[in-house]
Amino acid sequence: MELTADIAAIWSNGLIYVVPFLFVLTIIVFFHELGHFLVGRWCGIKALVFSVGFGPELIGFTDRQGTRWKLAAVPLGGYVKFLGDENAASMPDEAAVAAMDDAEREGAFPAKSVGRRAATVAAGPIANFILAIVVFAGVAFVNGRVVGDPVVSAVEQGSPAEAAGFAAGDRVVSVDGTEISYFSDLQKAVSGNSGSPIAITVERGGRTVDLNVTPRVETRTDGFGNSFTMPVIGLHADNDTAAFRVEQLSAWQSLEYGVSQTWFVTSRTVEFMGQVITGRQSADQIGGPIRIAQVSGQVSTIGMAALLNLVALLSVSIGILNLLPVPMLDGGHLLYYACEAVRGRPLSARVQEIGFRIGLALVMLLMIFAFWNDISGLV
Repeated sequence: MELTADIAAIWSNGLIYVVPFLFVLTIIVFFHELGHFLVGRWCGIKALVFSVGFGPELIGFTDRQGTRWKLAAVPLGGYVKFLGDENAASMPDEAAVAAMDDAEREGAFPAKSVGRRAATVAAGPIANFILAIVVFAGVAFVNGRVVGDPVVSAVEQGSPAEAAGFAAGDRVVSVDGTEISYFSDLQKAVSGNSGSPIAITVERGGRTVDLNVTPRVETRTDGFGNSFTMPVIGLHADNDTAAFRVEQLSAWQSLEYGVSQTWFVTSRTVEFMGQVITGRQSADQIGGPIRIAQVSGQVSTIGMAALLNLVALLSVSIGILNLLPVPMLDGGHLLYYACEAVRGRPLSARVQEIGFRIGLALVMLLMIFAFWNDISGLV
């Protein structure tokens, strides 16, 4: 009986992580590939396969255009295979295209102009950014957003803010010349700083005071026990001073919010990647499927709105990752097309093959590193 109970507990705990993980990843992958598919079809390219996941097909159907839509066994990505592609990575099958008649070649991906191929490839990451905008906007429209006035309730002892001269009751007016409306605006401004001085203007006793503060990076723990590093200055706000409230947004305001949030996440993600490359951020924060599954399960306990916001966050990350100029990724294809546009002819098949092999090696190394970080975080 105890063994049966243990098995049931393991199964139940596994579902807590697996189901939200599949929900999050399936939405992101589907919309990414849908971007490729829709623009490709608009450009007159025939799609042979639309797959969510890799490996053996679990379920599927073929539409009237001859595209096989399927859900595959390994839910760690997906692909659209166009006519003339050699494989799921969209390497051109020159031999197959050469053997086609004129009518068939008309729908082949490699036979299209470089502009149409580039548009089809870029549509995947663009769809990820659009998905993020829609999700952020939709959640904000339905639930509103929590805002608070930029008024300081307390200053941490020994913090950069205390050293800079901040005091309880200060109302933040601007950060580096940018007007601050809510306390969250101040938090966003600080979160993107990597140790550089910040010029902050506050209102104190009816007059303005200019202060300079340099954030310090600290390791914090969220409500689920996950550790992360972030720049902080040591200012706090509570409901008595900031008057936290739910602000309802119109459809247009929600869309503006969705765009601003997507831009914020995009800029911070790019900054983080740059800081990892330059050694100012630790690469141990890079996670893979295990960490995504863990976070998805944790966030799902908060509610659907939080899980959808996670979808938006990860969609931005997937969009940025795919735009990296690495063969095998969409950005690598776009790099090839840029070279083709400049040269007036495609790179040789040999050069492209070497590039794809290098890209595959880089992607595999990144996956291994992410898995290693995932496993290290569990032990």
